[in-house]
Amino acid sequence: MDASIFIQLAWTGLATSSFYALSAIAFALMLKVNQVWNFGQAGIMAVAFYTMFVCLRMAELPLWAGIGLALVATIWAALALERWGFRVLRARKSNTLTYFIFTITFSNFAIYLAELIFGTEPKSLTEQIISPVMLIGTVAVSHWDLTAVTVTSCLVLSLYGVLYHTDMGHSLMAVSDNPDLAEAYGIDTQKMYLVSMLLAAVLLLACMYLFGTKAALFPSTPLTQLLIYSVIATLLAGMGNVFAAGLMAVLLSLIQAFSVLVIESRWQAMVAYVLIFVVILVFPKGVMLPASNLTKLWRRKHALTT
Repeated sequence: MDASIFIQLAWTGLATSSFYALSAIAFALMLKVNQVWNFGQAGIMAVAFYTMFVCLRMAELPLWAGIGLALVATIWAALALERWGFRVLRARKSNTLTYFIFTITFSNFAIYLAELIFGTEPKSLTEQIISPVMLIGTVAVSHWDLTAVTVTSCLVLSLYGVLYHTDMGHSLMAVSDNPDLAEAYGIDTQKMYLVSMLLAAVLLLACMYLFGTKAALFPSTPLTQLLIYSVIATLLAGMGNVFAAGLMAVLLSLIQAFSVLVIESRWQAMVAYVLIFVVILVFPKGVMLPASNLTKLWRRKHALTT
């Protein structure tokens, strides 16, 4: 294989991994802090995308205004899901199956409303999804690629700073480790659950903006594509490893990019389903560091600072 083709596929896969990584990190963050497999994330992504679609394509608002309004709607949806969904189930000590049924129903309801209002045909956030391209050596790099890599890097670094270098982040880590003990030390666990939902909402909005400016989106795309990759990445990373889930999402995107060399395009959608079966059967505990090791590192660092 020509080296230039290899480099091009690697770059394309890396840039495309941006929205997969953001979705996976948001999913893993919810699992770590709120201890919920939040399949309702697909519904929140639908809210984010179609609010941006209304603002940017239908109302033709400026980009900053459209994203700002969509951010408000996305955060509201995420906080509402926590406040009137997860908190109620938590108070009732519901089992895992109840959370699964509730979140899947929430996502399917959001998708149903999107199809009812906007139709089932694919839509994008821009009139043209073709981005200007420049050549760097023999590699074609689009403006979208640069935007995606920059936005994702900034958000991931910001989240890392919040989790590991702020008091709020320390509280989130404490709640994720032992919510009862954290509450005994005066940490408002309900507030931390809301904060984690807010942080996840910001990541999901960016995820849907990048996806919607790269490709056309069906109403069911967040559930059937993005969420599947998030679950696979989270399982591979090991439950509770937030940033490792992002790395796994990047790896999955690269695998998908290089798979075009050996798999016809019509079979590409099957790759995700094959991967999730393999991951569940072969790597049920993940392949990255256990979450407890990361928690120990945080504890040591926090002990030194206090």
